[in-house]
Amino acid sequence: MDLPGYVALSRVTGLDRELSVIANNIANMSTAGFRREDLVSSEAATHLPQEGTTIAMSTLRARYTDEAQGSVERTGRALDLAIDGAGYFQVALDGEQFLTRAGNFSRTLDGGMVLPSGAALLDAGGAPVLIPPDAGEIAIAPDGTLSADGAPLAQIGVWQVADGAALTRRDGVIFTTDVAPEPALGTRLLQGALEGSNVSPVTEMARMIEVQRAYEQGQSFLSSEDERIRAAIRALGEAR
Repeated sequence: MDLPGYVALSRVTGLDRELSVIANNIANMSTAGFRREDLVSSEAATHLPQEGTTIAMSTLRARYTDEAQGSVERTGRALDLAIDGAGYFQVALDGEQFLTRAGNFSRTLDGGMVLPSGAALLDAGGAPVLIPPDAGEIAIAPDGTLSADGAPLAQIGVWQVADGAALTRRDGVIFTTDVAPEPALGTRLLQGALEGSNVSPVTEMARMIEVQRAYEQGQSFLSSEDERIRAAIRALGEAR
């Protein structure tokens, strides 16, 4: 394969990755706390005089998470929480700690607050939030104070990472980071509400159509390039 072929192959490979990311965004447009993902790529353009066109070699540089806040919907469930502002809940799963915007918690038999994945909500000190079995009405204040029957039980922590690029998506709505998170400032919790996905279906579908067209063009060029090389090989064989 010559240079134009390698350039086109690089472009098609990058577009294939982008299609996968877009498809995942669309699949999670109804997932509580989901934040859309995108790719950062660099391109080097190459002009092909014979074809009268220019193609670009694409190199994937990084993935990034869109930190725009999703819409907040009221649910009325006492353990549903939405973060209004920047920041993440800290949760623990299988001995590891993660960050998440998902707030669809439920109560376990031992009093823990967990996500559907089983990840347990942690308080501001990094310990699991526990609600006594005999606790009555649960109230969660905007500052994260969790109370039962008016008696404070825990302080739910909300954390932020200064550089969003330091977040790595582990699975769906949970993230890891190598940077120590700090307490979020100017953030409040909304009880009985959930933050929805920040994916815009219209935007993602438009992107998918655009990328799909570019992908098909790249595939078409690769097919033409392959046929050109085969023809050259046949001609060389006949000449001998």
